[in-house]
Amino acid sequence: MSERKQLIMVPGPTNVPDRVMQAMLKPIINHRGPEFHALHESIRENLKYVFQTKGDVFALTASGTGGVECAVNNAVSLGDKVVAPVFGIFSERLKEKIVRRGGNAVNVPLKLGEGATVEQIAQAVDKEKDVKAIAVLYNETSTGVTVRDLPKIGEIARKKDILFIVDAVSILGGDYLPMDEWGVDICITGSQKCLACPPGLAMVSVSEGAWKVIEETARPYYFDLVQFREFSEKKEIPQTPALSIFYALDEALKMVREEGIENRIKRHATCAKAFYAALKALKLTPFPNEKFLSNTVIAINVPTGVDNAKIIEIMREKYGVVIAGGMGELKKSILRIGCMGIISEAETLLTINALENALMEVNYPIKMGAGVEAAREIFRS
Repeated sequence: MSERKQLIMVPGPTNVPDRVMQAMLKPIINHRGPEFHALHESIRENLKYVFQTKGDVFALTASGTGGVECAVNNAVSLGDKVVAPVFGIFSERLKEKIVRRGGNAVNVPLKLGEGATVEQIAQAVDKEKDVKAIAVLYNETSTGVTVRDLPKIGEIARKKDILFIVDAVSILGGDYLPMDEWGVDICITGSQKCLACPPGLAMVSVSEGAWKVIEETARPYYFDLVQFREFSEKKEIPQTPALSIFYALDEALKMVREEGIENRIKRHATCAKAFYAALKALKLTPFPNEKFLSNTVIAINVPTGVDNAKIIEIMREKYGVVIAGGMGELKKSILRIGCMGIISEAETLLTINALENALMEVNYPIKMGAGVEAAREIFRS
């Protein structure tokens, strides 16, 4: 018996279009030959389009975590002060990477459910005086929080001549992030989130102004961005690439181009709006403060008396829809839904319907169909 195909609605990895999966069936090629050179150029040009940059872009055989570590290890030296606000599991990991590199991570204390503001970053920069970089997680996957002041934080970095590093693993391609316009120096994303590609690749974009810092930093061996730049001139990468996933990324990026980045961002925003309307209709509440709501990760407070593990189990086993619980101290108190990649009205309504049915089965009082109807109204409008 074949396994039933599930609708994967966790905050990554996401559902992958058939044409992207089929691209991985292409034959293995010489990664130093003309076929790879053409593949490399196609990926590079389309990555520039997605990052909205004229700077350098690189695809690494690594997870998103590897991409973030690459950025930190190429830009941070022993004793460097880096303002790195912590407001969840993944922003904590970003800070930890800086600490392990030998940097002095300047924390901005925040409550879970809130994101860093431009005022908080400005205060930290002014207080510390000799800050080398600002490192911000744009979208905190563990809490469903998006830092909406990112462009204003970029203005501070430019004004103070400070390096601006942005972890955009769970949001690039699903919300606005014009890298050059917002003054981002190093930006990182992952293949398995909003780009709707299988896991296994991290993409890093580097501004022209960031190279002086990188060139003066004692760099790692595997993630040496100067070496990546040298090989990129030959339309290659230093190590053996994960060829099958490179094919998939190429196809996924072509799909982004075909749709248009603006249309893709609007599609994510509409689906997120539908999810939030459904929550309100079901008398559920988002976990984050309203001004930080994410369009790519929908984090939901679990009602008192409801077991989030049971909700997840019912949705998966009975309805074939897979969502996630919380992480760390929020493990049992929230549910998380990925609103990313090939998300559309169909996936949104299927997920809300499964959630409604699961809530009914655990005897949480809702008006059946209210969430679906509220979401439909968003799509109709």
